Amino acid sequence: MYVCICNAVTEKDIHTAVDQGMRTFAQVQMATGAGTCCGQCTDCAKNTMLDAIEAEAIRGWEEMDAMAA
Repeated sequence: MYVCICNAVTEKDIHTAVDQGMRTFAQVQMATGAGTCCGQCTDCAKNTMLDAIEAEAIRGWEEMDAMAA
């Protein structure tokens, strides 16, 4: 799904930025351009970024649990 229409940024683009190490919204903006034009997508882009960070943390916890088992 598109998050930022102005710059054609998708949820996947934001998840990829997080996977590449972006951890602040300013970093995600620089990497994707989301929220840098009209600003209407800023809340959605921030929520998508937080979802991506959470998903990455959960994957890490699951990997740690699997190694401990």
